[in-house]
Amino acid sequence: MITLASVIERFEADYLAQYRRAILPSHRQALAAMKGCRTSMGSAMLAQCSVCDEQRLVPHSCGHRNCPHCQHFESQRWIERQTARLVAGSYFLITFTLPAELRHLAWQHQRTVYDQMIASAWETLRTFSHNHKQLQGSPGAVAVLHTHSRQLAFHPHVHVVMPAAALDADKGLWRTLRKSTKGKGYLFNHKALAKVFRGKLLAALAQLGLKLPADCPEEWVVDCKGVGNGHKALVYLGRYLYRGVIAERDIIKCDNGQVTYRYRDSKTQKTALRTVSGARFLWLVLQHVLPKGFRRSRNFGFLHPNSKRLIALLKLLVFKPPVGPPAPVTTPTTPRPQWLCTCCGAPMVIVRRRIWPSACAPPAATPESNPGT
Repeated sequence: MITLASVIERFEADYLAQYRRAILPSHRQALAAMKGCRTSMGSAMLAQCSVCDEQRLVPHSCGHRNCPHCQHFESQRWIERQTARLVAGSYFLITFTLPAELRHLAWQHQRTVYDQMIASAWETLRTFSHNHKQLQGSPGAVAVLHTHSRQLAFHPHVHVVMPAAALDADKGLWRTLRKSTKGKGYLFNHKALAKVFRGKLLAALAQLGLKLPADCPEEWVVDCKGVGNGHKALVYLGRYLYRGVIAERDIIKCDNGQVTYRYRDSKTQKTALRTVSGARFLWLVLQHVLPKGFRRSRNFGFLHPNSKRLIALLKLLVFKPPVGPPAPVTTPTTPRPQWLCTCCGAPMVIVRRRIWPSACAPPAATPESNPGT
């Protein structure tokens, strides 16, 4: 399998030379981190067996959220936390897409535009939920920002997973959306969502002093579709939350100065191949590195961790103990993987971190003293 670190090592110089004017400091940090991830160029950890005192050096992972090697455990934990908050009822996946005419503005002011995209998407759904005849309350939602298309192009959009339900905290009522007669769920009109989202986002950007393009389109794209109980949608979002925009198994070929990678075509839903130069491939991957400290995933409404009052009321109204035999014990959260000793199989513990290659090498031989001195 072709690793991303090997691609970086091979085409880093071409990438830095070709895109030097567009590279951001966050891109350089990600490049350096992923290049040395779990390699001899990076640091190591000293692990010691808890039983037989066997010791061995373990390569450090870079821990960068765009690295395909790292954050697998954090991604699984995020999925478990979100699925633990699932409520009974139908779920919907709503996707708010930024038009192509505003993508240059988003690139120049990433933190500001991304923040407002997520906030405007939530405010739009909150407004529709309060005005809905059946819901008339505050919804709950999980929003995740994506900046890439399936071909790795710059394509900012916000995915929101929300149940067709709302909580009226003032009246203490829990309302759900009744299913249609055809059995297919319907939440909100996608064209109406697009109009309100456009108005809220443009107003927020203008208020912050950003100059909007003159050719801003009137019609935007918002997609709203049912996703059953919501579990598969959360797994899909968690897959790209911490592990970058491409899996290493999708890097098919790397030779003659070019890289071929695999993706799924959004129209035909079939696997396709794309071949680009090595420098271009690194640009396609690294352009999706988010600003430092930016939270890609956010919870809103009664699904927000800080909404203790709403969550307590929700449990009181909806999650009442069932009458009859006790429910089966829920599966505990996945424990963090452990290294096992190769000698006795017992767990190993980390006793020292950040050991750099120079510290692992044997000491240099001292020169012989001059007998004439």
